[in-house]
Amino acid sequence: MGWHLKQKLSSGAIHLILIAGSLVMIVPFIWMLLTAFKTKTEAISVNPFYIFPMHGWHIENFIDVWNSYNFLLLYRNTLLLIVLRVLCACATATLAGYAFGRLKFPFKNFLFALVLVQMMVPSQIFIIPQYLMVSKLNAMNTPFGLLLPGIVTAFGTYLCKQGYQTLPRSLEEAAEIDGCNVPQRFLFVMLPLTRSSLVSLGIFTALFAYKDLMWPLLVAPRTEATTLTAALSRLQGQFGNNYPQIMAGAFMAVVPMIVLYLIFQKQFIEGIATSGGKL
Repeated sequence: MGWHLKQKLSSGAIHLILIAGSLVMIVPFIWMLLTAFKTKTEAISVNPFYIFPMHGWHIENFIDVWNSYNFLLLYRNTLLLIVLRVLCACATATLAGYAFGRLKFPFKNFLFALVLVQMMVPSQIFIIPQYLMVSKLNAMNTPFGLLLPGIVTAFGTYLCKQGYQTLPRSLEEAAEIDGCNVPQRFLFVMLPLTRSSLVSLGIFTALFAYKDLMWPLLVAPRTEATTLTAALSRLQGQFGNNYPQIMAGAFMAVVPMIVLYLIFQKQFIEGIATSGGKL
C-alpha cells in the first residue's frame, strides 16, 4: 500500500512539474496575443495590471498590418521556401548519407571530415560567398536565391549517415545476392528503412527555413519576394515601435506553423523522439 502511494505521489509530482513547465513556455505566446489587441499606450505601460486590454480589444492592429503587407504572398513565399528546402535537403542528404555510411570510395574519411567541419563553423561565415554566387547568377529576389543555402545540408548528411550505419549489413548482402545493384539496394531496400531519419531531417529543415532571417533580408529585399520573418523585421521603426502591430504580425506569422503542427503532430513527435534531438 505504501509503495503504491509513493508511486502515485511521484507521478503526481512529475505531472505538476511538466504542467508548470508547459505554462512557462506558453506564457510568451499568450502575452504576444494579448498585446496584439492592446493600444500602444497599454503595450508599453509598466503597470503590471495591464495584462488584458483595458480599453477594448483593438482588432484594427491586425487589419493595419494585413493592409501594410500582403500576407497571402508572404505565406506563399515562406511555404514555397520550406517545401523546396525540405525536398532538396532530404534528396541530397539521403544520397550523401548512404554513400558515406555504406559505400567505399577514395578519400571517404577526408570528405566526411569536410562535412563535419562545415557543421562546426558558424553559418555566417558562408554568407558572403553565397551572396556573391546569388548576385552573379542574377538570382536576387527569386525563389532560387532563397533556396541556395539549403540545397545541401551538412547536418542532414550526418543524420542520414548515422541512420544508414544502424541498419544491419545482412539486408544489403541479401539484396546483392538477389541481383540488386547499388542504386536498387539504395532505393528499394535501404531508403525505406530510414524513414524516421528523413522525417527528423524534414522537421528540422522546415523549422530552420521558417525562422531564417538574415538570408532573406540579404537576397530578397523586395517585399513581394521576401518571407514572413524578414517582413516582420521591417515593422520595427527607427525611433519607436508599435508593439501591438508587431505582435499582431508575429501572431499571423506563427499561425501557419501551428496549423502544420496540429496536422502533422504525430510525425513531429516521432521524428524528434527518433532523432534524439531538440527544437
